[in-house]
Amino acid sequence: MSQLSVAGSGVFSRRQMLRFSCGAGAMLLAGCRGQDRPPTLLVADDILPKVWTKALPSAWRLERSADAVACDAERFKTADLLALTDGWLSRCDAADLQPLAADPLRSRLEGQALQYLKGLAPEMAAAVLPIAVSPYVILWRRHAQLAADPLDWEWLLQPSLRQRLVLPASSRLVIELANRMSGDDALVRLRRQVLAYDDRQGTNWLLKDKALAVVLPLQRCMALVRRDQRLSAALPQVGAPLHWTLLTRPASTREPLPQPWVEQAWDGSLRQRLLADGWRPPVAMDSWAESRAAFPERWRDLLLPAADVWSRCWSLQPLQAEEQQRLRQRWLESAP
Repeated sequence: MSQLSVAGSGVFSRRQMLRFSCGAGAMLLAGCRGQDRPPTLLVADDILPKVWTKALPSAWRLERSADAVACDAERFKTADLLALTDGWLSRCDAADLQPLAADPLRSRLEGQALQYLKGLAPEMAAAVLPIAVSPYVILWRRHAQLAADPLDWEWLLQPSLRQRLVLPASSRLVIELANRMSGDDALVRLRRQVLAYDDRQGTNWLLKDKALAVVLPLQRCMALVRRDQRLSAALPQVGAPLHWTLLTRPASTREPLPQPWVEQAWDGSLRQRLLADGWRPPVAMDSWAESRAAFPERWRDLLLPAADVWSRCWSLQPLQAEEQQRLRQRWLESAP
Protein backbone atom coordinates (compact mmCIF):
# COMPACT_ATOMS: atom_id res chain seq x y z
CA MET A 1 0.00 0.00 0.00
CA SER A 2 1.50 3.34 -1.00
CA GLN A 3 2.21 6.08 1.51
CA LEU A 4 -0.40 8.82 1.88
CA SER A 5 0.85 12.36 1.43
CA VAL A 6 -0.08 14.48 4.42
CA ALA A 7 -0.24 18.25 4.36
CA GLY A 8 2.13 20.19 6.55
CA SER A 9 -0.67 20.91 9.00
CA GLY A 10 -0.71 17.21 9.96
CA VAL A 11 -4.35 16.63 8.98
CA PHE A 12 -5.93 14.87 5.99
CA SER A 13 -7.48 17.00 3.28
CA ARG A 14 -11.02 16.09 2.21
CA ARG A 15 -9.70 14.61 -1.04
CA GLN A 16 -7.13 12.51 0.80
CA MET A 17 -9.76 11.23 3.20
CA LEU A 18 -12.00 10.21 0.29
CA ARG A 19 -9.15 8.38 -1.38
CA PHE A 20 -8.29 6.62 1.87
CA SER A 21 -11.92 5.58 2.38
CA CYS A 22 -12.25 4.26 -1.19
CA GLY A 23 -9.01 2.34 -0.90
CA ALA A 24 -10.08 0.77 2.39
CA GLY A 25 -13.42 -0.17 0.88
CA ALA A 26 -11.74 -1.86 -2.07
CA MET A 27 -9.46 -3.83 0.25
CA LEU A 28 -12.43 -4.93 2.34
CA LEU A 29 -14.31 -5.97 -0.78
CA ALA A 30 -11.34 -7.95 -2.04
CA GLY A 31 -10.99 -9.70 1.30
CA CYS A 32 -14.65 -10.66 1.54
CA ARG A 33 -15.67 -11.37 -2.04
CA GLY A 34 -14.44 -14.96 -2.05
CA GLN A 35 -16.16 -15.82 1.21
CA ASP A 36 -19.78 -15.08 0.40
CA ARG A 37 -20.29 -15.78 -3.30
CA PRO A 38 -18.82 -17.58 -6.33
CA PRO A 39 -16.61 -15.71 -8.80
CA THR A 40 -18.64 -13.64 -11.24
CA LEU A 41 -18.39 -12.90 -14.96
CA LEU A 42 -20.18 -9.65 -15.81
CA VAL A 43 -21.33 -9.33 -19.43
CA ALA A 44 -23.84 -7.31 -21.40
CA ASP A 45 -26.50 -9.31 -23.24
CA ASP A 46 -25.03 -9.02 -26.71
CA ILE A 47 -21.30 -9.26 -25.87
CA LEU A 48 -20.88 -13.05 -25.66
CA PRO A 49 -23.05 -15.73 -27.29
CA LYS A 50 -25.07 -17.92 -24.95
CA VAL A 51 -23.44 -21.10 -26.19
CA TRP A 52 -20.15 -19.76 -24.85
CA THR A 53 -21.42 -18.43 -21.53
CA LYS A 54 -23.22 -21.73 -20.88
CA ALA A 55 -19.81 -23.42 -21.00
CA LEU A 56 -18.53 -21.26 -18.13
CA PRO A 57 -17.07 -23.44 -15.33
CA SER A 58 -19.69 -24.48 -12.80
CA ALA A 59 -17.84 -22.67 -10.02
CA TRP A 60 -18.49 -19.37 -11.78
CA ARG A 61 -21.63 -17.27 -11.82
CA LEU A 62 -22.79 -15.34 -14.87
CA GLU A 63 -24.28 -11.89 -14.35
CA ARG A 64 -25.93 -10.40 -17.40
CA SER A 65 -26.74 -6.76 -17.98
CA ALA A 66 -29.40 -5.49 -20.37
CA ASP A 67 -27.21 -2.47 -21.02
CA ALA A 68 -23.60 -2.17 -22.08
CA VAL A 69 -21.22 -2.23 -19.13
CA ALA A 70 -17.73 -0.86 -18.68
CA CYS A 71 -15.29 -0.30 -15.84
CA ASP A 72 -17.22 2.73 -14.60
CA ALA A 73 -20.32 0.62 -13.89
CA GLU A 74 -21.22 0.08 -10.25
CA ARG A 75 -21.60 -3.65 -10.85
CA PHE A 76 -18.01 -3.86 -12.09
CA LYS A 77 -16.77 -3.33 -8.54
CA THR A 78 -18.17 -6.68 -7.40
CA ALA A 79 -17.25 -8.68 -10.51
CA ASP A 80 -14.21 -10.90 -10.98
CA LEU A 81 -14.18 -10.76 -14.77
CA LEU A 82 -15.70 -8.37 -17.29
CA ALA A 83 -16.41 -9.03 -20.96
CA LEU A 84 -16.66 -5.86 -23.02
CA THR A 85 -16.03 -4.56 -26.52
CA ASP A 86 -13.16 -2.35 -27.59
CA GLY A 87 -15.49 0.62 -28.00
CA TRP A 88 -16.15 0.62 -24.24
CA LEU A 89 -12.52 0.27 -23.20
CA SER A 90 -12.11 4.04 -23.24
CA ARG A 91 -14.31 4.11 -20.13
CA CYS A 92 -11.79 2.00 -18.23
CA ASP A 93 -8.83 3.25 -16.24
CA ALA A 94 -5.82 0.93 -16.11
CA ALA A 95 -5.54 1.71 -12.39
CA ASP A 96 -8.88 -0.06 -11.85
CA LEU A 97 -7.62 -3.22 -13.56
CA GLN A 98 -4.87 -5.76 -13.03
CA PRO A 99 -2.70 -7.78 -15.41
CA LEU A 100 -4.61 -10.80 -16.65
CA ALA A 101 -1.75 -13.24 -15.96
CA ALA A 102 -2.72 -15.36 -18.97
CA ASP A 103 0.60 -15.71 -20.80
CA PRO A 104 -0.25 -19.09 -22.38
CA LEU A 105 -3.28 -17.50 -24.06
CA ARG A 106 -1.55 -14.24 -24.92
CA SER A 107 1.33 -16.08 -26.61
CA ARG A 108 -1.12 -17.55 -29.13
CA LEU A 109 -2.57 -14.24 -30.38
CA GLU A 110 -2.22 -13.65 -34.12
CA GLY A 111 -1.15 -10.54 -36.00
CA GLN A 112 -4.38 -8.52 -35.89
CA ALA A 113 -4.77 -9.06 -32.13
CA LEU A 114 -1.14 -8.17 -31.46
CA GLN A 115 -1.50 -5.05 -33.57
CA TYR A 116 -4.58 -4.04 -31.59
CA LEU A 117 -2.78 -4.47 -28.26
CA LYS A 118 0.23 -2.56 -29.58
CA GLY A 119 -2.00 0.47 -30.04
CA LEU A 120 -2.97 0.51 -26.35
CA ALA A 121 -0.98 2.00 -23.49
CA PRO A 122 1.33 -0.73 -22.09
CA GLU A 123 -0.49 -0.94 -18.75
CA MET A 124 -3.85 -1.27 -20.52
CA ALA A 125 -2.53 -3.84 -22.99
CA ALA A 126 -1.38 -6.00 -20.05
CA ALA A 127 -4.85 -5.82 -18.49
CA VAL A 128 -6.98 -6.96 -21.45
CA LEU A 129 -7.17 -10.12 -23.51
CA PRO A 130 -8.81 -10.21 -26.95
CA ILE A 131 -10.92 -13.37 -27.01
CA ALA A 132 -12.90 -12.89 -30.24
CA VAL A 133 -13.00 -10.60 -33.25
CA SER A 134 -15.61 -9.84 -35.88
CA PRO A 135 -15.31 -7.58 -38.94
CA TYR A 136 -17.88 -4.94 -39.76
CA VAL A 137 -19.81 -6.04 -42.83
CA ILE A 138 -22.51 -4.71 -45.12
CA LEU A 139 -25.86 -6.44 -44.64
CA TRP A 140 -28.48 -5.71 -47.27
CA ARG A 141 -31.87 -6.80 -48.45
CA ARG A 142 -31.86 -7.98 -52.05
CA HIS A 143 -33.37 -5.29 -54.20
CA ALA A 144 -33.44 -4.78 -57.95
CA GLN A 145 -32.12 -1.22 -57.63
CA LEU A 146 -29.00 -2.19 -55.69
CA ALA A 147 -25.69 -2.88 -57.37
CA ALA A 148 -23.95 -6.25 -57.21
CA ASP A 149 -22.07 -7.47 -54.15
CA PRO A 150 -19.93 -4.72 -52.61
CA LEU A 151 -16.18 -4.93 -53.26
CA ASP A 152 -15.43 -1.70 -51.43
CA TRP A 153 -17.12 0.81 -49.16
CA GLU A 154 -18.03 3.08 -52.12
CA TRP A 155 -20.98 0.70 -52.56
CA LEU A 156 -22.70 2.60 -49.75
CA LEU A 157 -22.83 5.76 -51.88
CA GLN A 158 -25.05 4.41 -54.66
CA PRO A 159 -28.19 6.53 -55.27
CA SER A 160 -30.57 3.70 -54.34
CA LEU A 161 -29.36 3.90 -50.74
CA ARG A 162 -30.21 7.57 -50.25
CA GLN A 163 -31.94 7.74 -46.85
CA ARG A 164 -32.09 3.92 -46.79
CA LEU A 165 -28.80 3.20 -44.97
CA VAL A 166 -28.29 2.48 -41.26
CA LEU A 167 -24.80 3.02 -39.81
CA PRO A 168 -23.38 2.42 -36.32
CA ALA A 169 -23.89 5.21 -33.80
CA SER A 170 -20.17 6.00 -33.84
CA SER A 171 -18.91 9.10 -35.60
CA ARG A 172 -15.39 7.64 -35.40
CA LEU A 173 -16.39 4.52 -37.33
CA VAL A 174 -18.37 6.46 -39.93
CA ILE A 175 -15.35 8.70 -40.54
CA GLU A 176 -13.16 5.61 -40.91
CA LEU A 177 -15.46 4.28 -43.63
CA ALA A 178 -15.46 7.62 -45.42
CA ASN A 179 -11.66 7.61 -45.33
CA ARG A 180 -11.77 4.50 -47.53
CA MET A 181 -13.80 6.34 -50.18
CA SER A 182 -12.63 8.66 -52.91
CA GLY A 183 -13.11 12.42 -52.81
CA ASP A 184 -12.64 15.06 -50.13
CA ASP A 185 -16.40 15.22 -49.64
CA ALA A 186 -16.83 11.47 -49.04
CA LEU A 187 -17.98 11.96 -45.45
CA VAL A 188 -20.63 14.49 -46.48
CA ARG A 189 -21.90 12.19 -49.23
CA LEU A 190 -21.96 9.19 -46.90
CA ARG A 191 -23.93 11.03 -44.24
CA ARG A 192 -26.51 12.05 -46.82
CA GLN A 193 -27.28 8.36 -47.30
CA VAL A 194 -28.09 7.72 -43.66
CA LEU A 195 -31.59 6.94 -42.45
CA ALA A 196 -30.46 6.28 -38.86
CA TYR A 197 -27.42 5.71 -36.67
CA ASP A 198 -28.29 2.65 -34.63
CA ASP A 199 -26.05 0.01 -33.04
CA ARG A 200 -28.70 -2.14 -31.43
CA GLN A 201 -31.68 -2.12 -33.81
CA GLY A 202 -30.01 -1.92 -37.20
CA THR A 203 -31.43 -5.22 -38.43
CA ASN A 204 -34.96 -4.20 -37.42
CA TRP A 205 -34.81 -1.25 -39.83
CA LEU A 206 -33.93 -3.75 -42.54
CA LEU A 207 -36.57 -6.33 -41.70
CA LYS A 208 -39.28 -3.66 -41.55
CA ASP A 209 -38.27 -2.56 -45.07
CA LYS A 210 -37.37 0.95 -43.92
CA ALA A 211 -33.69 0.45 -44.74
CA LEU A 212 -32.02 -1.41 -47.59
CA ALA A 213 -28.57 -1.80 -46.03
CA VAL A 214 -26.93 -1.83 -42.61
CA VAL A 215 -23.31 -1.77 -41.46
CA LEU A 216 -22.68 -3.82 -38.34
CA PRO A 217 -20.34 -6.48 -36.91
CA LEU A 218 -20.75 -9.88 -38.52
CA GLN A 219 -21.40 -11.51 -35.13
CA ARG A 220 -24.62 -9.47 -34.83
CA CYS A 221 -26.14 -10.58 -38.10
CA MET A 222 -24.75 -13.94 -39.25
CA ALA A 223 -27.44 -16.00 -37.56
CA LEU A 224 -30.05 -13.84 -39.29
CA VAL A 225 -28.33 -14.24 -42.67
CA ARG A 226 -28.57 -18.01 -42.35
CA ARG A 227 -32.29 -17.87 -41.50
CA ASP A 228 -33.53 -15.21 -43.92
CA GLN A 229 -32.82 -15.86 -47.59
CA ARG A 230 -33.84 -12.32 -48.50
CA LEU A 231 -30.67 -11.01 -46.88
CA SER A 232 -27.06 -10.98 -48.02
CA ALA A 233 -23.88 -9.89 -46.27
CA ALA A 234 -20.40 -9.12 -47.53
CA LEU A 235 -17.00 -8.15 -46.23
CA PRO A 236 -15.57 -5.65 -48.75
CA GLN A 237 -12.36 -6.86 -50.40
CA VAL A 238 -10.58 -3.68 -49.26
CA GLY A 239 -10.96 -4.76 -45.63
CA ALA A 240 -13.11 -3.50 -42.77
CA PRO A 241 -12.93 -2.15 -39.23
CA LEU A 242 -12.65 -4.86 -36.59
CA HIS A 243 -14.92 -5.30 -33.58
CA TRP A 244 -13.05 -6.80 -30.61
CA THR A 245 -14.44 -8.73 -27.64
CA LEU A 246 -12.18 -8.41 -24.59
CA LEU A 247 -11.80 -9.80 -21.09
CA THR A 248 -10.44 -7.79 -18.19
CA ARG A 249 -10.15 -8.23 -14.40
CA PRO A 250 -10.91 -5.65 -11.69
CA ALA A 251 -7.93 -4.69 -9.56
CA SER A 252 -9.68 -5.97 -6.42
CA THR A 253 -10.27 -9.59 -7.48
CA ARG A 254 -8.03 -12.49 -6.58
CA GLU A 255 -9.79 -14.91 -8.91
CA PRO A 256 -7.65 -16.10 -11.85
CA LEU A 257 -8.91 -16.07 -15.41
CA PRO A 258 -10.59 -19.42 -16.33
CA GLN A 259 -8.19 -20.15 -19.19
CA PRO A 260 -9.64 -23.56 -20.20
CA TRP A 261 -12.98 -21.84 -20.82
CA VAL A 262 -11.33 -19.49 -23.33
CA GLU A 263 -9.37 -22.32 -24.95
CA GLN A 264 -12.60 -24.27 -25.45
CA ALA A 265 -13.80 -21.51 -27.78
CA TRP A 266 -10.47 -21.20 -29.56
CA ASP A 267 -9.73 -24.90 -30.10
CA GLY A 268 -12.46 -27.10 -28.70
CA SER A 269 -15.92 -28.15 -29.70
CA LEU A 270 -17.27 -24.60 -29.53
CA ARG A 271 -14.97 -23.11 -32.14
CA GLN A 272 -16.83 -24.16 -35.29
CA ARG A 273 -20.18 -23.18 -33.77
CA LEU A 274 -18.89 -19.74 -32.87
CA LEU A 275 -17.26 -19.29 -36.27
CA ALA A 276 -20.60 -20.10 -37.91
CA ASP A 277 -22.13 -17.14 -36.06
CA GLY A 278 -19.36 -14.70 -36.98
CA TRP A 279 -17.15 -15.04 -33.87
CA ARG A 280 -13.56 -15.55 -34.96
CA PRO A 281 -10.87 -16.59 -32.44
CA PRO A 282 -7.97 -14.09 -32.41
CA VAL A 283 -5.39 -16.85 -32.86
CA ALA A 284 -3.72 -18.60 -35.76
CA MET A 285 -5.76 -21.63 -36.81
CA ASP A 286 -3.79 -24.65 -38.02
CA SER A 287 -6.97 -26.12 -39.49
CA TRP A 288 -8.02 -22.91 -41.24
CA ALA A 289 -8.60 -24.65 -44.59
CA GLU A 290 -10.65 -27.43 -42.99
CA SER A 291 -12.75 -24.95 -41.00
CA ARG A 292 -13.39 -22.89 -44.12
CA ALA A 293 -14.33 -25.96 -46.19
CA ALA A 294 -16.90 -26.98 -43.57
CA PHE A 295 -19.06 -23.94 -44.41
CA PRO A 296 -21.28 -23.53 -47.47
CA GLU A 297 -19.29 -21.90 -50.26
CA ARG A 298 -21.41 -18.74 -50.28
CA TRP A 299 -20.37 -17.97 -46.69
CA ARG A 300 -16.69 -18.91 -46.71
CA ASP A 301 -15.34 -15.50 -47.71
CA LEU A 302 -17.55 -13.92 -45.06
CA LEU A 303 -16.72 -16.18 -42.11
CA LEU A 304 -13.07 -16.92 -42.92
CA PRO A 305 -11.89 -14.45 -45.57
CA ALA A 306 -8.72 -14.95 -47.55
CA ALA A 307 -5.50 -13.93 -45.81
CA ASP A 308 -4.94 -10.87 -48.01
CA VAL A 309 -8.43 -9.53 -47.25
CA TRP A 310 -8.03 -10.18 -43.53
CA SER A 311 -4.68 -8.38 -43.52
CA ARG A 312 -6.37 -5.25 -44.91
CA CYS A 313 -8.79 -5.08 -41.96
CA TRP A 314 -7.95 -2.62 -39.21
CA SER A 315 -8.66 -1.82 -35.56
CA LEU A 316 -9.91 1.48 -34.17
CA GLN A 317 -7.10 2.45 -31.83
CA PRO A 318 -7.61 4.88 -28.93
CA LEU A 319 -7.20 8.54 -29.87
CA GLN A 320 -5.32 11.29 -28.10
CA ALA A 321 -7.34 14.33 -27.01
CA GLU A 322 -6.06 16.40 -29.94
CA GLU A 323 -7.12 13.73 -32.43
CA GLN A 324 -10.53 13.44 -30.81
CA GLN A 325 -11.05 17.17 -31.14
CA ARG A 326 -9.97 17.13 -34.78
CA LEU A 327 -12.43 14.33 -35.63
CA ARG A 328 -15.18 16.04 -33.65
CA GLN A 329 -14.68 19.20 -35.68
CA ARG A 330 -14.66 17.25 -38.94
CA TRP A 331 -17.91 15.57 -37.96
CA LEU A 332 -19.59 18.87 -37.22
CA GLU A 333 -18.44 20.37 -40.51
CA SER A 334 -19.73 17.39 -42.50
CA ALA A 335 -23.35 17.67 -41.39
CA PRO A 336 -25.56 17.32 -44.48
